[in-house]
Amino acid sequence: MANYTLEEKDGFTVIGLGTEIKSDYTDYAGVSKEKTDFWQAVSEDGRLGTLKNMAENDYVFAVNEAVNNKMMHYAGVMAKESAAVPEEARVIQFPKGKYIVVKGEGKTADEMKNTVTGIAFGQVLAEAEDFAYVGGPNTTVETGQQNGLVLGEMWIPVVKK
Repeated sequence: MANYTLEEKDGFTVIGLGTEIKSDYTDYAGVSKEKTDFWQAVSEDGRLGTLKNMAENDYVFAVNEAVNNKMMHYAGVMAKESAAVPEEARVIQFPKGKYIVVKGEGKTADEMKNTVTGIAFGQVLAEAEDFAYVGGPNTTVETGQQNGLVLGEMWIPVVKK
């Protein structure tokens, strides 16, 4: 089985700017392109920078969540409690509990996200016997850079089977 840890996390909140993913969830190339285009837009127009100014740490979150039968994708930060939430942003609550954590790296943030997501959903959850993902938000987290690589993790809330 792939390298992962099972960690207990306190509940946390991410403030995110979102987009609806219109490609079918089985259309990997289409979903990936929509996410990449979205990240480029929020980076270039300054909205991601505004969010980063509200953050309590340097982590940048890419959150996936089903909302009202729509596949949503968010660029977000773990906001300070006192932060004023921008009107177009969503407050995303992550529950206290057990999380699968898959660590990885890539030459770009997209490469890192694709790597850890592929391992988490393609290997860890597929082979899991003791726990299951039952929905709710999941996220990749950019945790830093080292030797020219983007470091990160995938966090997926799970329950014991």
